[in-house]
Amino acid sequence: MKKELKRQIKQDDLLTGLDLATHWMKEHFREVQIALVAALALGAGAYGVTYFRQARTLEAERAFGEALATFHAPLEAELPAGAPRPEGTVFKEAAERYKKAAGEFDGVERRYGSLPAGRWARYYGALARVEMGQLGEAEKVLQELAAGTANPLEASLARLALAESYGRAGKTSQAVSVYRQMLDDTAAALPKDHVLMRLGSLLEEERKYAEAGASYQRLLDTFPASSYTAEAKRRFDYLRSAS
Repeated sequence: MKKELKRQIKQDDLLTGLDLATHWMKEHFREVQIALVAALALGAGAYGVTYFRQARTLEAERAFGEALATFHAPLEAELPAGAPRPEGTVFKEAAERYKKAAGEFDGVERRYGSLPAGRWARYYGALARVEMGQLGEAEKVLQELAAGTANPLEASLARLALAESYGRAGKTSQAVSVYRQMLDDTAAALPKDHVLMRLGSLLEEERKYAEAGASYQRLLDTFPASSYTAEAKRRFDYLRSAS
């Protein structure tokens, strides 16, 4: 899983923690759900129960997919000039898009909260609220998801999004703490070179140049073949020359 996820995020900081979370789930949600449905079918003791559960899981997946489509719907300003208008909803403002998506994810969570799609809807509802600037509400949900142990990937993505939310809120020390906890967690499901790059970038933005350089150096020493190596070396050399 780490190898595949690392391939998805080769674009360095062009993908933020939130971008990574949404991009990975957008690309892989279907295969995750297929595996979950298969496991559910194997564990069911009767055909009727199996059918009901599968049907409900598919309903939840469909509802989640519709909410996810809203979350990723294009904005008017993003459409290329002269290009055909895409199918589906096109929003004028990002705030409108995320408000509608948050409401849809909330609905999925209410109806299917015990299913994987319902739990992912809760996570995505928090992401939508981060984008709307409702950071306190989002952080409460992400903290609960990050503390969960049932799904390591869900917990890791929630922690990554939580760190991003803290960073946006100016809670630098809390963001740094979360990133460092992820680095110390041997069970974390995300590539640690990505976490080191995000940590270094945050520290650099906060003008904590010595700590930022240490993060880049650790990335270079620990992950010499990382897709982040060139950028980390460039930033490390710049900070060293500027000090």
